[in-house]
Amino acid sequence: MYLCIMKKYGLIGKSLSHSWSPKWFAEKFTRQGIHDAEYRLYEMDSVENLRQWAVANNIEGFNVTIPFKEQVVGSMDQLDPEATAIGAVNCVECRDGMLIGHNTDAPAFAKTLSPLLSPAHTHALVLGTGGASKAVGYSLSRLGIAYTLVSRYPSCHLGAVSYQQAEQLSKTHLIIVNTTPVGMFPNIGQNPWPYPQALSPRHLCYDLVYNPAPTAFLIMAAEVGAQVFDGLAMLHTQAELSWQWWNNGCVNV
Repeated sequence: MYLCIMKKYGLIGKSLSHSWSPKWFAEKFTRQGIHDAEYRLYEMDSVENLRQWAVANNIEGFNVTIPFKEQVVGSMDQLDPEATAIGAVNCVECRDGMLIGHNTDAPAFAKTLSPLLSPAHTHALVLGTGGASKAVGYSLSRLGIAYTLVSRYPSCHLGAVSYQQAEQLSKTHLIIVNTTPVGMFPNIGQNPWPYPQALSPRHLCYDLVYNPAPTAFLIMAAEVGAQVFDGLAMLHTQAELSWQWWNNGCVNV
């Protein structure tokens, strides 16, 4: 009798009700005839003993989301150069009892942003200072776009500005990227950018949140004629890159 041993993958985070990752992977497995793999959500209060958890549960690989993208770095046995430069991990290979950290957010963001850019898009505002913002900032720099972090607590983050300061900068910073969870399901009425008067048709507003689609931020931006883009394509792209790491040990962007 043939026994099918399931390969286990998943997503770790503190609150995961918003995530569409299991749906994406389930559809991928069906589409490609993969019958020996599953992708599940693993809610955690902390990432202590992460290696022990992965080994005990026979995890082949996992993604990382809020609020653990920076916290897991210290649990890695190895980091690839890009994850090291960014200082955040959202994709982990489990190989021979070791955890190997990667960042697929950065190339996924760059790939989905690039077709949207115009010559006027030379400066960006990045809302948030967490692990996702680090990947976004890294990608913007690689694309030759200067960026400024925007924080509720700017004194805690080198080079960051307040939201009030960001409103003034938005006259020249024509890209605004939301990397915070503000507006994410179930808090769909929240908006991380309270300044509709500061937006114009020249602005490109990119929200990493994909549930709901569109978010309150993007609805507001579209109403004043700004170009808008949600995080669903980035989710799909980074998930595909994660799958490549877990199965091939390399990625093709």
